Amino acid sequence: MVRKRLLMLLKPFDVYPSHEPSLSISSSSSSTNHHKVLRYLCDRTLAHKNAINFCQNILKKKVVDWKAVFRCDLSEPIRDVDLVVTVGGDGTMLQASHLMDDSIPVLGVNSDPTRPEEVAELSEEFDATRSTGYLCAVTANNFEQMIDGILENRSEPSELARMAVSVNSKPISTAALNDVLLAHPCPATVSRFSFRIKKIGEPLSSLLHCRSSGLRVSTAAGSTAAMHSAGGSAMPILSNELQYMVREPISTGATSHLMHGFVRSYETMDIGWFCREGLLYIDGSHVVHPVQLGDTIELSSGAPPLKVYLSPHLLSHYE
Repeated sequence: MVRKRLLMLLKPFDVYPSHEPSLSISSSSSSTNHHKVLRYLCDRTLAHKNAINFCQNILKKKVVDWKAVFRCDLSEPIRDVDLVVTVGGDGTMLQASHLMDDSIPVLGVNSDPTRPEEVAELSEEFDATRSTGYLCAVTANNFEQMIDGILENRSEPSELARMAVSVNSKPISTAALNDVLLAHPCPATVSRFSFRIKKIGEPLSSLLHCRSSGLRVSTAAGSTAAMHSAGGSAMPILSNELQYMVREPISTGATSHLMHGFVRSYETMDIGWFCREGLLYIDGSHVVHPVQLGDTIELSSGAPPLKVYLSPHLLSHYE
């Protein structure tokens, strides 16, 4: 059997406090609650470390060559491996996707899934909900079962559409797996832009002028995140379409029904930016590209897809 090469990409430990603080002399209710929250955050670091150790101990038993790297220490494209395993949450998966083409599959491990009993216990002091792990097919508990299926070629990855982004006809190297947000750097400032949908360069819609707090465009994978929270639709996970929504539009009048819609796989969305400055956020705040007055932004689902091992539950839910 040919030994497969595996890269394990890890969420860093410094996201939460690493040492449990000592309880102050004060016995007030607020002090006790504060200590409870800090203890909870320390427990998150421990849970993440335990999940990493558990998964690594499993890999040591397999016919596979592997190495582990923290996601903050990786900046070059991922090459020369047969599989990437991310251990953390959806954020770690997103960061890995920015360094991957469509030749290498990725498996996400949710290292610390939400526990309803903890959410209920801390509901008065803190939101104990963790990463949704929407794109993570497994937890540490069923990691070995999934990795065996992959190594024995019994499991096949799915292809998730990614969004291609260009500014003034120049492609941005990072494809969006989740979404793109176009907005003014100051959230209190009105964003001014226009957009239309095109097919092979020919307009399919009239030019729509907008004053709002920005524009969000999501892939199918990202449609259950911020897009859904804003009132958008959860799309079938394997869809190649994009979904857009103008954020908090001003005085839409007869065009209000055009503030939310879809871009088909054979269409593009062309945007003109009419503020002195602006920012394109790709998959959150880690990848940011500046835009300025007069720039044109083009979005499409033409980027190479990402091969991801998904949970059967997720695939069946959106069929």
